[in-house]
Amino acid sequence: MAKATKPADLRAKTADELNALLLDLKREQLNLRFQQATGQTEGQSRIRVVRREIARIKTIVAQNEKSAAGAKTSAAIS
Repeated sequence: MAKATKPADLRAKTADELNALLLDLKREQLNLRFQQATGQTEGQSRIRVVRREIARIKTIVAQNEKSAAGAKTSAAIS
């Protein structure tokens, strides 16, 4: 992933796609941390971008879960 993903693009994805993307980003973050520890990092900014992408995806997943839970409770009330 070379460029930051926009939240609107992420909201259009399914939960499985978001989880797969999250797993890929966590792997990349691990690799970047190892590179940083050994002094082999090419770009320090990529670490920050990956960290923010992970947070962005986690936020959207949490919003999706909250809206799904809200829909279930409102259906149970009616």
